[in-house]
Order: sequence, then C-alpha cells, then structure tokens
Amino acid sequence: MILSLAVFFGLIAGVLRARIGHNRFTVGHLHAEWLVLLAVLPQLLVFFVPRFRRTVGYEIAAVTLVASLLLLLLFVWLNRTDLALLCLGAGLLLNLIVILANGGLMPISPETVLRLASDVTIDQAHYGKRLGGTKDILLPEDATRLAFLSDRFVLPNWFPMGVAYSLGDILIAAGAFWFFWRAGGGDRAAHSQAT
Repeated sequence: MILSLAVFFGLIAGVLRARIGHNRFTVGHLHAEWLVLLAVLPQLLVFFVPRFRRTVGYEIAAVTLVASLLLLLLFVWLNRTDLALLCLGAGLLLNLIVILANGGLMPISPETVLRLASDVTIDQAHYGKRLGGTKDILLPEDATRLAFLSDRFVLPNWFPMGVAYSLGDILIAAGAFWFFWRAGGGDRAAHSQAT
C-alpha cells in the first residue's frame, strides 16, 4: 500500500513537474525492466487476489515474497547507477533481511495489529501464523528478530485504510517517489541520474 501511494503521488508529481517545466516525462534508460513484472505478478496473485490469498499456504507465500524481493534487488543491481533506485533497493534489502530472519514473512506485532483494528481479538494461538492473506506473520515483539525493521508503523487514523509499514517500506516509497519525480525533469534530469 505504501509503495502504491508513493508510485501514485510520484507519477502525479512527476507529470505535473514535466507540464509546468515544459519537459518530457521520461524515466531514462533502464536495464531488464521485465524483472519488475516477473517479481510483482506473483506477489499480486498471492497477496491481493482474494481467491489466491485465502488458499495459499505459509510456505508458498514465504517463497513468493522472498523470490519477489530477490528479483527486485537484481533489477536494482542492474540499474545501480540510478540513485533513486538505490534508495528503493536499500529498503528492499532491509525488508528482505527482517523477512529472512523471521521465517520468510514480514513480522508484525499484536500491538501494531491492535493499532490498526482495535476490535480484533488476538491470543497466543495466533503467534507464528500468517495474518489473514497478508505478507505478515504475527509475532510478539520480544520474539521478533530485528523487530525495529518489522511492520511497526501505521498510517494516521484519518487515513481511510489501516496499513502497517516498515522502515524498509519508507525507503522503498521514497525511492519510488524520487524516481517518478525526477522523470518529470525531462531528458537531462533522467540522463544525469542514470549515468
């Protein structure tokens, strides 16, 4: 969700920047863009398509998430001269580290879940289990490795959807926004960042 918002607002800001500055909106030259599609499609199926997200087990969800992050990191590595993508890649790496340290899914604490939905009942029987059809695994903070990298932040109450996110997600969102904002600067801005 955080990445979607960053892409959405980054695209809007980049297009507005291009229009105001009479520039072309261009992302410059990227290598192996197909890796992004290859990484994102399985995640969309497993975590967002209702039919799949309810039926996919822990192991498949974990493998999908880790493989997706590895493919995205490969894409970033192949385009490592782009500073915005390096910022995004740093966030991906932080997320991958905490995910691998906690069994293949992103840890989230019961306290964070209660901040999202105060009417939810959580007991110890839920610990170590995938949280609904999400990419999260419910773990108490004291049982979470590298808890400071877990999904621990929440959007403000006035935001229409409850979303938890991590420090890595913040870097991913910043990199995505920066990437699209820069694209609104025209050919020179895109070229200078990609070389």
